[in-house]
Amino acid sequence: MHALTADDWALWRDLRLAALAEAPSAFGSRLADWQGDGDREDRWRGRLAMAGSHNIVAMLDSEPVGMASGVPGGTAGVVDLISMWVAPRARGYGVGDVLMQTIEQWGSRSAARVLRLNVAVGNPGADRLYRRNGFAYTGEDGPPMPDGARQRVMAKDLEPLSPLRG
Repeated sequence: MHALTADDWALWRDLRLAALAEAPSAFGSRLADWQGDGDREDRWRGRLAMAGSHNIVAMLDSEPVGMASGVPGGTAGVVDLISMWVAPRARGYGVGDVLMQTIEQWGSRSAARVLRLNVAVGNPGADRLYRRNGFAYTGEDGPPMPDGARQRVMAKDLEPLSPLRG
């Protein structure tokens, strides 16, 4: 696992564009939003420098194959898992589990009590991954997707980590 800084923007860019191209129905952003005029170094750096965020990349055989971000939620004690993606060639190796666990640990160290995420309806692979890692549906709808479809909210309670455990 590799934690990213704004200086890693080119690596993040490559993975994010690959994710948006490979799984457009899984994200609230569209590939076109991050290409052309939207494909600017300052924008990529700004995304990685978002206050309070934790951005990671998973490596397999020295190649980047997955990514995830933890960001402050809209409520005290809540953090969100966003931008989760694993390259098709790396699926089935536990990469998604490790990405999620790393964001969970970050959330616990940040004194969050809940980790939330949005999942697109009709994404059974993501549903299995999230359920396997202890997430449950909250009954809430997430924000609309670019195509108008809705997402569903999942959440997991976190245990705070003491400095000795984290």
